Amino acid sequence: MRQFLRLLKILFTIWRFGLLRIVRDSLKPGLIKVILTALAWITPGSYTRGQSLRLALEALGPIFVKFGQVLSTRRDLLPTDIADELAKLQDQVPPFSEEKSLSLVEASLGKKISEVFISFDRTPTASASVAQVHFAVLKGTQKYPEWEGRQVAVKVLRPGILSVIESDLALLKVLAGLVEKLWRDGKRLKPRENVEEFDTYLHDELDLMREASNASQLRRNFEGSKKLMIPEMYWDLCGLNVMVMERMYGIPISKLDQLKAAGIDLKKLAADGVEIFFTQVFQDGFFHADMHPGNIFVSVAPETFGRYIALDFGIVGALSDSDKNYLAQNFLAFFNRNYRRVAELHIESGWVPKETRVEELEGAVRAVCEPYFDRPLKEISLGIVLMRLFQASRRFNVEIQPQLTLLQKTLLNIEGLGRQLDPDMDLWKTAKPVLERWVDQQIGIRGFIDRLKDEAPQWAKLVPTIPRLIAKWLENHHEKSEDNIQELMLKLLNEQKQTRKLIWGSILFLGGLISGTLFTLTWLG
Repeated sequence: MRQFLRLLKILFTIWRFGLLRIVRDSLKPGLIKVILTALAWITPGSYTRGQSLRLALEALGPIFVKFGQVLSTRRDLLPTDIADELAKLQDQVPPFSEEKSLSLVEASLGKKISEVFISFDRTPTASASVAQVHFAVLKGTQKYPEWEGRQVAVKVLRPGILSVIESDLALLKVLAGLVEKLWRDGKRLKPRENVEEFDTYLHDELDLMREASNASQLRRNFEGSKKLMIPEMYWDLCGLNVMVMERMYGIPISKLDQLKAAGIDLKKLAADGVEIFFTQVFQDGFFHADMHPGNIFVSVAPETFGRYIALDFGIVGALSDSDKNYLAQNFLAFFNRNYRRVAELHIESGWVPKETRVEELEGAVRAVCEPYFDRPLKEISLGIVLMRLFQASRRFNVEIQPQLTLLQKTLLNIEGLGRQLDPDMDLWKTAKPVLERWVDQQIGIRGFIDRLKDEAPQWAKLVPTIPRLIAKWLENHHEKSEDNIQELMLKLLNEQKQTRKLIWGSILFLGGLISGTLFTLTWLG
């Protein structure tokens, strides 16, 4: 029932904000178009198509807003008027009341605002689907006197967001079940598994302590980096609903004119972005998975000039060593145009059935990817490549891996960002050295040495015990040998007894037979 009511609300919102007009305009003449025209005619209000889509997504809640955020990064796929409106979803979602925000902060900290902060900006500087951010200045404490005067950003979770998300997730799970049952590609796409993955990420995003720990991990991974900055967390002031972190200063990545005016090298910035992404994925196996322009800034401070600033760490992706290995080798094989190796890796990883012919899969991958090599980023689309690979995968029953879906989304965001910064960038040449370096670290001489270093503590404990373990093994082996000899002797004795019985039986039988024969002959004679 709850899901049905949510579906009705979605349909009502679509009608209310005039989205039926957009759907109608895309249809061919017919009965459905006539019906939609009638319904659109009585729609309240008048909006442009970009406004209709943005307002509807805002009204429907976080899941729909995130969908709009993903679309907003792909200006190459959208008309300008729609892209401009959807860009507002990155950090300009209507905020909740100031009074509610202040009360949530005080409840989380257990203190009055004035007791913790020298100043607190009541008006949020940014507002997104899940939370909003206020700027403030900290007071020093007896424990942390160095906090005095530090500028911070206070992130506050949007109240009542959990029930909305759970309603949408429940509806998505129902739809996923229907897709799996009714669509021929349903089982291969694993819609229920993908929704479960999405469910996990969304609930993680509603826990600001988890977000703070994600930020801390990323900060540690990029400690000393000259390309990326991550804000510091103030753990004593963080809770489930409120998070306090270092305030970062920079220019939003979408403000290209401001970046150019500040002297930022956009080509270098684009190349650094690609390197950061591949480093997060393949070196760390832990990557920022919500990298839309609203969450990315560029520092113009003299000491950190030209470095990326990452914000909003609610959604992160994690990959196992096995996934990292297969992905890295797949990418490298792609970049080297070694399509046979791509096919072999898909079979080895279990992504396609083991009985798949390597030659056939190799040819299908070549047909999709070969046209896109040696082209600048502006002339290719990873989204289209992924779509065509997906279409080709039907033939070979390739199973979609839920753990990689978030990575694909992030990759599309990175591509959209790269298009804005440097449309002429050669993605292949930029990414290939990063992957080669990672592969060398993992399976080359350096990788072998690094793994030896990692295992050294365990070996240091084990090596002194080796003589004792060998002696114990020999002792056990000797005891087993003695036991085996005794067992063998018993078997031989038993066999000898059986043999003696057989011989005496045979002698008695033959003796009886001979005696009987002689008696018979004598009697007859």
